[in-house]
Formats: sequence, C-alpha cells, structure tokens
Amino acid sequence: MSASANEVNSTPEWGRVLISGGTDWPRLGRKGAKSEPDGPSPDLLEPHILRSLSNIKATSIHTSAHSCHCVVLDVDGVAWLFGRNGSSALGEPNTVDSISENAPKRLTASNMGAAVTAKFVDAACGRNHTLLVSSDGALWSAGINNLGQCGHPVSPDVPTFKNVAVLSESGSKEHVVKATAGITFSAVLTDTGKVYTFGSGEKGQLGNGKTGERIITGNKLAFDIVTQPTQVDGIDNRKIVQISAGQQHCIALDSTGLVYVWGYGGYCRLGLGTQADELRPKMVPNFAGPNELLMGAFVAAGPSNSVVVDRQGMYWMTGKWKNSGEGSSGSPYSSFRYMQDIMACKVTRACCGGVTHWLLTPDDDDPETGEPTVMTVAWGQNAANGELGLGPEEPKSATKPTKHIPLTGVNVIDIAAGQNTTLFLAKPNGKYSDLPRFPVDVEPPEACIQCGEDHGDDGPEVLECEKCDAPYHLSCLTPPLESIPEEPGASVGAAAKKLKSKSLKRKAELPAKAAPQKKKKQ
Repeated sequence: MSASANEVNSTPEWGRVLISGGTDWPRLGRKGAKSEPDGPSPDLLEPHILRSLSNIKATSIHTSAHSCHCVVLDVDGVAWLFGRNGSSALGEPNTVDSISENAPKRLTASNMGAAVTAKFVDAACGRNHTLLVSSDGALWSAGINNLGQCGHPVSPDVPTFKNVAVLSESGSKEHVVKATAGITFSAVLTDTGKVYTFGSGEKGQLGNGKTGERIITGNKLAFDIVTQPTQVDGIDNRKIVQISAGQQHCIALDSTGLVYVWGYGGYCRLGLGTQADELRPKMVPNFAGPNELLMGAFVAAGPSNSVVVDRQGMYWMTGKWKNSGEGSSGSPYSSFRYMQDIMACKVTRACCGGVTHWLLTPDDDDPETGEPTVMTVAWGQNAANGELGLGPEEPKSATKPTKHIPLTGVNVIDIAAGQNTTLFLAKPNGKYSDLPRFPVDVEPPEACIQCGEDHGDDGPEVLECEKCDAPYHLSCLTPPLESIPEEPGASVGAAAKKLKSKSLKRKAELPAKAAPQKKKKQ
C-alpha cells in the first residue's frame, strides 16, 4: 500500500463545528445578567457554522451540562478553546473574562512541554476547570483548584495548563485516554480500563467509600479533598471503557456492558430506586443481563439525571430531566426507564446539557445520493438561550423529543451540550452549506483577494472562503482550479447565492494552501 493511501486510512473521522444558544459567556447562567439581543454576543436560535473554525477538521468537541466553555480538537491534535474563563478555566489570567468563539485560543501539547509528536486526543470541561489528554497518555489541567479538582495541591486556581501525575499504586505512570469533569471533581480513564478520581469527596463522587464529613470552626461542614488522582475501588477488576460525570455523580460502562454509578443520589439520578448517595461504584440492575441486548452500549450523565443506551439502541433515562410532571423534581424517574416517544429510534449517540437532551439516530437514505443520513433529536424545558436551536420562529423549548428540523439533511457526528450552548460536529454537505454562518456579516471585499480585480456578473467564476467570505478567482487559487470542485465533502452550495457583491459567488471549502488570508506577492 502506498504512503498516501496509508495517510488517508489513518485520518480520523472529522467534521465542521456548528454552534447554537448563548455566546455571551461572562453572563450566561448568571441571575440578573441578560444579554443584548442585538449585541456582539447574541443568542443563536438555530445552528450556525462557526466561521472561526470553518476550515478546521475537527475530530471531537467537548463541554458539559455545568460549564460555559468549550474545547474543540482537530485532526492534528490541536486544541481550540473558547468561552468563559472563570478561575483561569481556559489557562488564561483571571483578568481575562472570556475568550470569544470568533477568536479561539489555539493550544498544542508541545506548547506545554510535551514531545513534539504528542497530540491532544481528549478533553473535559468542569464548571471552572478544564482537562486535556495527550496521545502520550499525559493529563493536563487548568482552572479553579480550591478543592483539588485540577489534581494539584489545593490553591485558588491553576492559572496555566499544568501536567497532572496519574500514578498506579506501585508508582508507575498510568496512560490516560479519557477524561470527564464535574463541578468540584474530575475523573480519568486509563488504557487498561482503570478509573482515577480527584477533587472533593462531598457526595461520594470520588468512589473511594468515604466523604470525610466533619465539623470545623463555626459548625461548618468540611469533606475530604483528594488532590492526587486515586484509583476507584470496587471496579478495579473490571475494564471500564467509558465514564461520564454529572455535577456530583459518575456513571461508567465496562467492556461487558455492565453499568456502574456512584456519587450524589438526589432526584434518583443514579437509577437505583433511592435518593441515597453511593460512596462506591454500584452496578445498575437494569443492565446486568442475562439478555445481552439490554446491556449497556453508551452512557451519559446530565446535571440531575443519567442516560444509558443499550445494545439494541434503546434510550433509558433516570432522575430529574424536566420541570413538571413525571421526570420533574416532584416525581423523578426512580430507576432507568425507556423513553416511549423515541422507542422506534436506534440511538447511536446521546448527551445532556444544562436543560437539554440530545440523541442521534439513523434516518432514511438521501433520495438524491442514496447515502445514509442521520436524524438529530432534541428536547428540554427552559432553554432560555436558544440552546435547542429549533429555529428563530419556533419555541425555544420542547417538552417531548422532537426531530431537529434545522439539522434535517445535516449528518451530525457528535453533539456537545453545555449549560447554555450546544456544539455540533457535522460532515460537510450541501445541507450543511445552507446553514447560516456566525458572525453572519463579515463585510468581505468585493474584489478577488489575489489579483484585486472584480469582473462583475460576466466575469470568471469566484469562490468564497468558508471562513471569511473572501472572494478568489479559480485561476488565482494555489493550485489554480479549472472548475467548481464536486468531490465528496466539498461544501459547494446547490446553487450560487446572490450576495452583496455585484457578482455571483459560490461557496466551497478551499484547501488550506488555496485560501491565503493575505495577498501573496507574485
């Protein structure tokens, strides 16, 4: 096999980043703080192509139901960070309130002292801290550390990303592959299926069998703080393949399909029939077999609920997931129950935001291309910032699972639902190209960036850069093109769109070398 073929086959699945919901990061989720609807950081009521990352091949997106910041990883293992920078969550000084999604922070593992070949492969967002995992198995953290949630000795914060030592009982270095984060704790998964936790043990979320509750000065309660990543016992003989953290609880899946939960039991979010906290991992009876189809295939933790997708693609929920009726605070699901409204869906992916719930399921084949498509399903109450993204003319909330109409025909690979914002990873296609871009108007120049000429409607065809709308004649690209590219993945619209310029321009994904931002010298 040729080297080029090897390179193609080794390229991970990638997509482009879409965003909906709130973008006023310093104010999101804070009482009395309202964003200006026409301000520079509006609520996006439908999914928009994020211009700043529109030419980035993203492989994964990361946020959480309790965070207002995000991490995007690309095919080169580069991390792109944006959102609220509370307590240096993004590795920036506390004087920086936030990093705009229109100018994300770019970070590489080598920037932080890792080997030149190291790449970021996973990330996790707590309320005010962030974890990054590199391909060499190293773990990095930044942000608030008042309870040791960054894996370092207690301090107000860790102002820049710092390496975390994850060591086995024998003292050897563990190879970390995945991370997840709650409000005051963190958890990581190693390549051998071990789980390590650190931070506050208040509700048993560390899974070490104790909280350390005690009375200190002024009759205040204090709890154990673990700053060194420590292996979770009780599942040390199982190979864990997935973990997910809620605000103060964890859910894990092992290689055989068994599901384990521990931590805060309020609103029955652990699905064990009670509201008692579990200080050690406990197996969930619903998914313990013997029917293998009913065992776990995917798990996700929400703010006050948990989700399991079984091996036949059935979606199961427990805890509080809405504000009224069954599933609310007065009547939470005490154990895992399948959702009748989506019984016909074969769920492949699921996640929970601050008040939103999402899943992906196969849809009918595209009638034009015959290719398989994906349906995005969403629901949630009190989605005040438009994080459901159902459309500017539609209600912001949906009490029952509903097909996401704005994303019809868009093949979404993954969803990362935040406290007030939702990110999507989507494969480029014609439907993707028809979505609005954010910012909507970037006032592009009229003339070709390379030659400076504007031939009007009768001139040669012009392509626009996906990121900045800058126009380029086909002959001015590097290398030059003879016609509009039609290869799979090129986001060329079905029809040319009339823009502010006198001439008609077609949108396409321009190769990185063919879309310079500045005019090159001839």
